[in-house]
Amino acid sequence: MHKLAQQQSSSTAFRLEFHPEASLSSALVTYLHAIGVEQSFGIIGGAIGVLYDALEDSAIQVRHFRHESGAAFAATEAHFATNKPTLVFTTTGPGLLNALTGMTAAKWDGAKVVMISGSTSAPQRGRWATQESSSYTMSQDALYCRGPLFDYGVRVEHPAEFQAVSRRLGAGLLRPGGFIAHVSIPISLQSSRIDLPPQGVLTRVTAPTVATDDLDTCIDLLSQGSFAIWLGFGARDAAPAVRKLIEKTGAPVFCSPRAKGIIPEHHPRFVGVTGIGGHHSVSEYMLQYRPERVLVLGTRLGEATSFWDRDLVPEHGFVHVDLDPEVPGSAYPDVPTIGIQAEVGSFLEGLIDRWPHDVSSKVASEPIVMPIRDELGPLREEGPVRPQALMRAIQRKVVNETEALVMSECGNSFAWCNHHLRFPSAKRYRVSTLFGSMGHCAAGVVGAAMARAGKAVAITGDGSMLMNSEISTAVQYNTQAVWIVLNDAGYGMCESGQKVLGLNSGQLSMPSVDFVSFARSMGADGIRVKRETDLEAALEQAMTAIKPFVVDVVIDRDEPSPLMERFESLLRQGSSKSFAGWDI
Repeated sequence: MHKLAQQQSSSTAFRLEFHPEASLSSALVTYLHAIGVEQSFGIIGGAIGVLYDALEDSAIQVRHFRHESGAAFAATEAHFATNKPTLVFTTTGPGLLNALTGMTAAKWDGAKVVMISGSTSAPQRGRWATQESSSYTMSQDALYCRGPLFDYGVRVEHPAEFQAVSRRLGAGLLRPGGFIAHVSIPISLQSSRIDLPPQGVLTRVTAPTVATDDLDTCIDLLSQGSFAIWLGFGARDAAPAVRKLIEKTGAPVFCSPRAKGIIPEHHPRFVGVTGIGGHHSVSEYMLQYRPERVLVLGTRLGEATSFWDRDLVPEHGFVHVDLDPEVPGSAYPDVPTIGIQAEVGSFLEGLIDRWPHDVSSKVASEPIVMPIRDELGPLREEGPVRPQALMRAIQRKVVNETEALVMSECGNSFAWCNHHLRFPSAKRYRVSTLFGSMGHCAAGVVGAAMARAGKAVAITGDGSMLMNSEISTAVQYNTQAVWIVLNDAGYGMCESGQKVLGLNSGQLSMPSVDFVSFARSMGADGIRVKRETDLEAALEQAMTAIKPFVVDVVIDRDEPSPLMERFESLLRQGSSKSFAGWDI
């Protein structure tokens, strides 16, 4: 590993106006709003009632959901839609635990979300209080400490802790990258009065700076021979700099699923997408042209991005830039890796400024043919609908003709979308390939639409819609959410995987659901599509609807999704009863 740059911090004075008899709850809410929190999502319960009341009296918008995991998914997507931190509120016991799946997804995705929960007051602990949350009933290390779940966790035990808690929240939310926090406040303390100074010091942690000798080392390594660029989600704010580097060097570029659109997918130097639902063109390119190094920008290179494919490993290794110093070298521990801890945008600015004018990437200069070829043929006039036809219609009517955010759900949905949809710009597409929670986008689209105050579209399977969709919440707040449901009456990805692996798939079908009736029963609207020739008209109706809208598409479940690399990865990990007949 190369030496890592030093992180810088600075302090900024700020003034907050508190009520002279502010409670702990109102002070915390006021502080969170001052440092950028504008939206909150959750479900009320007795143990969080005072905090909820303070939220309702504040400038923070309050969105009351139907399930805590849906609220957490919505908070995550509201953050990514606005680049502002968000808040989740939950009660004790089941409320807290219900939110953990969504909060874990938020952490894996690199969001900035604070969860405030109620907790059982000290005199009632160990006495089987209703929905008790204490050391007698739950793990304290996991829930109330820094660790795998949270970047910061605390259970407040005295009102005087406000200063320390608020300072840590401020530093975390204002630092580069993600930050997930859990602040739990016992019922007895939420209304406690606290003494507050009129102003304080807020520590703003800026991105690590890259020393000039580090930049010169990177330039020396990359300019020695040919190189390619591998883009990840961490480069999403650096799209102009990425394009400038490509234009300056002629380097070919490929991306992770979460990085689609950072470089327009019609760009002549774009090779394709790696990972789940990705394109064979990337490995074919690496095998044909053999770039000596790959510059990795803001991706962990985990299974969903690389499948740890040896064909994607360059001859002389990676130059890997990431905010997290533990990322470089972790996915391919045996591959030579130069790790640079930095924010991608600042790194690229320095690299471009110092890049020699007469040095290119020394790779083939001819334009690269985009790997997606529309070989669908004529549309069917009878059903069911091929997913490829649905993707073509979504490309035309949603991606090309609107500015809506498009989100794809875990399962076959994100494989079809990753493979077939092409985005011209960054931040138009969201997919959670890391934690892969069913229901993430089906619920998260509501938070994204709320935050954007406009259209957001979730492409999801019927299994995820039944698990967590928050249609009722969207109706309550007149949110412009659209769900496009790939309805195959089953858990399609799981069923395909079980069959490929030679395992039992007997109960992975389900009764067919009419999601239009389902949506209308809650006050939304929708249309059912059984023929490919009706797709574009249905999508036009959805994108002009003035209320939440479901497009229920009866798809051909026999069409194999572009997921074979995922199944081969499972085979290599030993998920099959037998490896006979598999060349992997």
